[in-house]
Amino acid sequence: MPDRLHRPRYPARMDVPEIDVAELARQREAGVAVLDVRNPDEYDQAHVANVILIPLGELVERVGEVPTEGTLPIICRSGARSARAAEWLRAQGVDAVNVAGGMLAWADAGLEIETGGSPT
Repeated sequence: MPDRLHRPRYPARMDVPEIDVAELARQREAGVAVLDVRNPDEYDQAHVANVILIPLGELVERVGEVPTEGTLPIICRSGARSARAAEWLRAQGVDAVNVAGGMLAWADAGLEIETGGSPT
């Protein structure tokens, strides 16, 4: 089965809204869910607390686990995978936004990072 994240069924690439890590930190304080699309080994090394981990390669099959209420920030290492995930989820009707710079920007900003604990 082809990976629909890499071969979307919609005709043109859409613009994906982005937020910076400072805005993500503010939204997290307000209780907004965050989706991390990195692999479990990357998540174990460093992650934002209390995110939902669904690796990009599993997103199509696990889309039912994605929160659909409100805006959903999506994070990865640098912002590339999360942009693809946000684009695909927006095509599915989810109000997804990309976290610009990803975990690299989060760490550079000195924001709190957790390690270990990847979901099984």
